[in-house]
Amino acid sequence: MSKCIRVMIVDDHVIIRDGLRLMLEEVGEEFQVVGDATDGESALQLVNQLQPDVVLMDLRMPGMDGITTIEHMRQEHPQSAILILTTYNEDDLMMRGLQAGACGYLLKDTSLDTLLNAIRAAARGEILIQPDIMARILSYTTSQRPSIPLINAPVKQKTFDLTEREREVLVGVARGERSKDIARHLGIAERTVRAYLTNIYAKLDVTSRASAVTTAIRHGILPADEGK
Repeated sequence: MSKCIRVMIVDDHVIIRDGLRLMLEEVGEEFQVVGDATDGESALQLVNQLQPDVVLMDLRMPGMDGITTIEHMRQEHPQSAILILTTYNEDDLMMRGLQAGACGYLLKDTSLDTLLNAIRAAARGEILIQPDIMARILSYTTSQRPSIPLINAPVKQKTFDLTEREREVLVGVARGERSKDIARHLGIAERTVRAYLTNIYAKLDVTSRASAVTTAIRHGILPADEGK
């Protein structure tokens, strides 16, 4: 029997919290809602106590907002994966959330199957970003790249010194592949893929696959069509 996925819900609307709890509990023993919080500050206190596998995070809440909460949670509790679940379909908000360390971005009108698959992927340490969301990430990061000045002044660009193998692993991540899929394609062990990911995170100064992809595309490490 597979391990039960422990889920915590952070949302300031009681009807959303109760609805999510009911849906997840009706699925069966695969998911367990271990607690919920109404704002960022209480979420940070609760996550320390509950140690959930996955946190479903709203973005706009009274007091500490979701993005600030994600930043603190990733620093203090990196073992808990964070999935954004929001009503706000805004590119800038989405990018800020992913770069803060969330492993996925879902709208509240998403299907139950998509939500469950995203929670499963997050618990495995993977990302599951819907194709339309990935297309928006690619479009946004491409449009936000700084333009080259027209004067002949030297342009100082940030370098990350990724190896060729690390780039290959990152390409697989951008395509939404799981670690075992990347391992199979590259002919290496899955634990080796995880080791490469650790190095990539350190070099890019990120904490999740989603933020690694967005950072890599923004800085031109990956071409903007890799996730398509």
